[in-house]
Amino acid sequence: MKFIVSSSYLLKQLQVLGGVINNSNTLPILDNFLFELEDNDLKVSASDLETTMIAVLDVESEDTGSIAVPARLLLDTLKTFPEQPLTFVVGDNHTIEISSNHGKYALAYASGEEFPNAVELDDPSKVTIPAAVLATAVSNTIFATGNDDLRPVMSGVFFQFDTEGLTFVATDAHKLVKYGRTDVKATQTAEFIMPKKPLNLLKGILASSDDDITVEYNDSNAKFSFDNVQLLCRLIDGKYPNYEAVIPKENPNKLIIDRNQFLNSVRRVSIFSNKTTHQIRLKIAGAELNISAEDIDYSNKAEERLTCDYQGDDMQIGFNSRFLVEMLNNLNANDVSLEMSLPNRAGILTPVDGLDEGEKVTMLVMPVMLNN
Repeated sequence: MKFIVSSSYLLKQLQVLGGVINNSNTLPILDNFLFELEDNDLKVSASDLETTMIAVLDVESEDTGSIAVPARLLLDTLKTFPEQPLTFVVGDNHTIEISSNHGKYALAYASGEEFPNAVELDDPSKVTIPAAVLATAVSNTIFATGNDDLRPVMSGVFFQFDTEGLTFVATDAHKLVKYGRTDVKATQTAEFIMPKKPLNLLKGILASSDDDITVEYNDSNAKFSFDNVQLLCRLIDGKYPNYEAVIPKENPNKLIIDRNQFLNSVRRVSIFSNKTTHQIRLKIAGAELNISAEDIDYSNKAEERLTCDYQGDDMQIGFNSRFLVEMLNNLNANDVSLEMSLPNRAGILTPVDGLDEGEKVTMLVMPVMLNN
């Protein structure tokens, strides 16, 4: 078995696949890439049993065969080469030899048969989404997912597809993000929870892709296909909490403010907040927003005044500054609106401008109790 391939092309493809491989695997075979060669197509797979990613690369060859190659060793070697053709030759003594312009490198391989097979989806449903839409949906929601092992359903992003449009939701019980698209529709209704790891991998690749992505899914697995790549992953099992119930409907107090100004102000003031609660206080009266924080233990405090457009009663409300900063960072609007009802009810953050047609973003942040 022999093939020739460009070093930088191979490295670029393998680095994407390398994101699937865990630092410590239960099965040693999972530390490898599976190479399956059929004439000019080299199919490379990486897996951690939950997530499998497969890419088909163009190589020069007339052979067929399959082997498992140590991923870390191969990646470290490829990173050091300038652009050049590399020749891979599989020897009889369980080593694969790589020849470059200046040298030869031999590494031990394992049999390709030991590598776990990718899941086949039985009778999947299908929807096609433009890459840019899925990339935006993932980057808008993934930061709000939780890390609590006791509530695995909250550690992923909830996908809701129906004939009206697509909705993506993420929450960790302190903050919630709901991202909707009405310009892309599914043919039938479906709901599933996608784990964080495959979504992070997708986010990395989709950013540079202009293609449409085909999403196939059944009750237990999902498969994303585009360009020359397929990503298969096991879905999170469980029922997603009823997120609509926590979004307050009546919010008479509405504040509109320049996003950048608000973000920078919260960032600065939060440096002076208590290091465990990260609490900042928003005090709104008339057209003035007063942002303050205090760390009583160290006698640190800060206060800033901003002008804003506000309709509603004068109020004071406390938030965890880290959540506010994350949310404001993930909105790409010039102005944002913060809607509130009472100091103990969630605040709703939405972009005022900068949205595509058919796009809707709602971010919800739980308040913290103020100690007056």
